[in-house]
Amino acid sequence: MAEEKPELSYEQARDELTDVVRRLEAGGLTLEESLALWERGEKLAAICEEWLEGARARLAAAMAERAEPAERSEGAPF
Repeated sequence: MAEEKPELSYEQARDELTDVVRRLEAGGLTLEESLALWERGEKLAAICEEWLEGARARLAAAMAERAEPAERSEGAPF
């Protein structure tokens, strides 16, 4: 099954997660509000992690592609 793109960009999810953390740290919320924010924060953190995993995979692929020509030419003088 194909992996779906998150509905938010990395930056959007990160910014919203920062706001969620700020609101939780400020306190003054009911238990229900705190739990709802915490759950939203968990979802946002997962979205960020998904984006970061994708970025790591793209970097690894680019680095592997870049290393391939060097590996093939090691035995050749030119």
